[in-house]
Amino acid sequence: MFTGLVEEVGTMSSVSRKGEAMVLEIAAGLITDGLKLGDSISVNGVCLTATTFHRNKFTVDVMPQTYRNTNLKDLKPGSKVNLERAMLAGGRFGGHIVQGHVDGVGTIVGMKKDQNAVVYEIAPADHVLFKYIIPKGSITVDGISLTVVEITDRGFSISIIPHTLSETLFAFKNTGDTVNLECDILGKYVEHLLKYGNSREGDLNTSNRASSSTVDMSFLVENGFV
Repeated sequence: MFTGLVEEVGTMSSVSRKGEAMVLEIAAGLITDGLKLGDSISVNGVCLTATTFHRNKFTVDVMPQTYRNTNLKDLKPGSKVNLERAMLAGGRFGGHIVQGHVDGVGTIVGMKKDQNAVVYEIAPADHVLFKYIIPKGSITVDGISLTVVEITDRGFSISIIPHTLSETLFAFKNTGDTVNLECDILGKYVEHLLKYGNSREGDLNTSNRASSSTVDMSFLVENGFV
């Protein structure tokens, strides 16, 4: 699990492709400190496993499913990537719950200055993601924990402060570039619980417990979740 607080911007040293499978070698300084074989690292918001590592470099495998559903397919030597190590149990939780399981890709369709900040408008490729995106809610963009400013017909906007702009991949982003999107896990669980409780026996691979679930919209309203 991650928090969405990027620790370092790494650089692609090499990219090896075989069909839709990839091996990425990434140059980094901070991330490799204390790194162990098999550790999880968020690369542009995608949870990947360190397969080899050296003092200032590490490699990760990208499987076809990840290749098809993220923007990692666009990486080439010299590309910059946001990096974050998995959260320590005793660390501060500065962002929000980030799994590194990308829901889809979005495209930057607008950028504008707002005094000391830069506002980016992002259009998700899959419109179904809008049901998990709410104003003032959390969303992960290329591995960065951010707050949704507003939602429009074509996308949503986020506001980037100078520190985030200088310390993450957004310093290199332009209109037309793609970003990986991970919606807040809490909304997905609420949706699944509602479907689980309202399903008939045998639906959603459930057992007889489904018909006795007490989680419904009235329960969520009564207990302050909605």
